[in-house]
Amino acid sequence: MSKKPNAPLKLKSPRPPMSALERKAYNPARAVGNFVAALTRKAFEKYGFSAATLITDWPAIVGQDLSRQTAPEKLKWPRAPEMPGAPPGADAAPTPKARQGAVLFIRVEGPRALEIEYKRAQIAERINAYFGYRAIAEIRIIQAPLPKPVARKRVEVTAADKVSLPSVADDDLRTALEKLGAGIRAKKRITDTST
Repeated sequence: MSKKPNAPLKLKSPRPPMSALERKAYNPARAVGNFVAALTRKAFEKYGFSAATLITDWPAIVGQDLSRQTAPEKLKWPRAPEMPGAPPGADAAPTPKARQGAVLFIRVEGPRALEIEYKRAQIAERINAYFGYRAIAEIRIIQAPLPKPVARKRVEVTAADKVSLPSVADDDLRTALEKLGAGIRAKKRITDTST
């Protein structure tokens, strides 16, 4: 018997095709970062940040040097102008190009305030370039201490926390998994005793 040279190969799929209902119900795993914007929206709106990107991307927007000396505190948008035909008191949301820029309040430690005062225009230009429209019209400085970064405590691993995995053949993988297991046990031991 001879095979046809141009016949396509038929491969069996490891699982049967999904029905339309199964495809609709299929929800692949998503990164936790995808949920952050929706979860933090209310908290950021309280301080005028309609999007968290100004806070989360602050070092990328103003640069590492300025981000170590400053922190965005509050964003105050001007009142929206009355839109013709809109009922009185209705909040009209103009497009970014139509609305005026906001006032950004920046927290700066006392000794650096004068230096940042001279760099206000540069900071506003960087922010507006990042967003692609005139998001910031004015920058005001608040002289106050910057929040200290939270130092994470290292968990001490004891002999009781050690994990042995002789069934893993690869030495590097076994070592990494043993370290991971010991760290998890140590952290669990600390959280169990503190509660």
